[in-house]
Amino acid sequence: MASLQVSGMAVSGSSSSCCSHKSLVRATINGPKIRIGPLSLPRLSSKDFIEELSIRSGGYGIPITTQMENGSGPKNSSSDPVVVAKLYAIMEAVADRIEMHKNIGEQRDNWNHLLLSSIHAMTLTAATMCGLAAASASGEPLAGLKVSSTILYLAATGMLAIMNKIQPSQLAEEQRNAARLFKQLHGQIQTLLSVGSPTVSDVNEATENVLALDKAYPLPLLGAMLERYPSSVEPAVWWPQQGRKQAKGLGKKIEGNGWNRELEDEMREIVGVLKRKDKADYLRLSEKALKAHKVLAFSGPLLTGLGALGSAFVGATNPWAVILGVAGGALASVVNAVEHGGQVGMIFEMYRSNAGFFKLMEESIESNINETNVWGRENGQVYEMKVALQLGRSLSDLRNLAASSCLRNIEEDTEEEFGSKLF
Repeated sequence: MASLQVSGMAVSGSSSSCCSHKSLVRATINGPKIRIGPLSLPRLSSKDFIEELSIRSGGYGIPITTQMENGSGPKNSSSDPVVVAKLYAIMEAVADRIEMHKNIGEQRDNWNHLLLSSIHAMTLTAATMCGLAAASASGEPLAGLKVSSTILYLAATGMLAIMNKIQPSQLAEEQRNAARLFKQLHGQIQTLLSVGSPTVSDVNEATENVLALDKAYPLPLLGAMLERYPSSVEPAVWWPQQGRKQAKGLGKKIEGNGWNRELEDEMREIVGVLKRKDKADYLRLSEKALKAHKVLAFSGPLLTGLGALGSAFVGATNPWAVILGVAGGALASVVNAVEHGGQVGMIFEMYRSNAGFFKLMEESIESNINETNVWGRENGQVYEMKVALQLGRSLSDLRNLAASSCLRNIEEDTEEEFGSKLF
């Protein structure tokens, strides 16, 4: 607020004279005093800062490690930077494989549709030409139709033999499985880097998993393609094979890390159910699908070959030539529609992969319960929840399944249910 003070001011009104009196004007301005103190800013926690950076980077940057004032910090604060860098390099390779398997899977699925449509068109056209050549008005078969029908049948036979050899629908299913499993591995490495303290053993394990997946689901066709018609059915294996640990100290008291004797017994019953019911059932279905697969793969080229033979002899005295030429093409179209349109190869691979899933669960559970040091196992409560979710069950439902399996061991006539509710 300002105040103006004026004192001793006299003004002369004459135009010819100057001011005879001195005027004194004194002005004083009074305002509020401003004091500048220390500037206070909100304190930013280093932990919140790290989490903010992690969110903004999408979790793909190298984690920033700090030490809190009280001496505690993130678990990966003591991790070797070289180990962390190696895990991020593995993550990049896994992400690249996900994209490759996804793209190749789409390409091979297109192969199945395009080849099936082409072979269908060629087979039906050849059968039609064979019938028209036999029913020519002049009484003699038209040479052009006859030769064209034979060529189309032979071409369809060759293309169908190649298609049955590579099985595009089965190839596409393999690539879909590989992409899904690589995504799962990518997520596991991300979780380890986010909340774990990675070591050299984690790097070696991740590398072995990548190589095992590469071997289980190869990308090239020539020289590395999986056997399409194996003599015996085995579950798919996409994880590193390790020697099984022998169960020791079964009579000792087990406590700690979320484990106890009741949980171990529950896990053993779950393993028994998966072996007797789920894995055995999918292996049985795989054998049936494989038998149908072999019969259809052999019948298709055989029928188109017979159609080519019949069309070549159209016009001869034997009337069975035209019947063989026309009916062979019709039957071949039906067989090809069932085999490749119904994607029998894909169904066989799906059953085999499901059996492999239950085999992996069995080995994982046995590896945990056979580990004598409970602190070397995965936390019991967390592991029980993971097993329940993998089988599509709640914790109480999983325990009821183990109890019913134990009851079946006592009463042989008790009906046993499947372990998984997902598939």
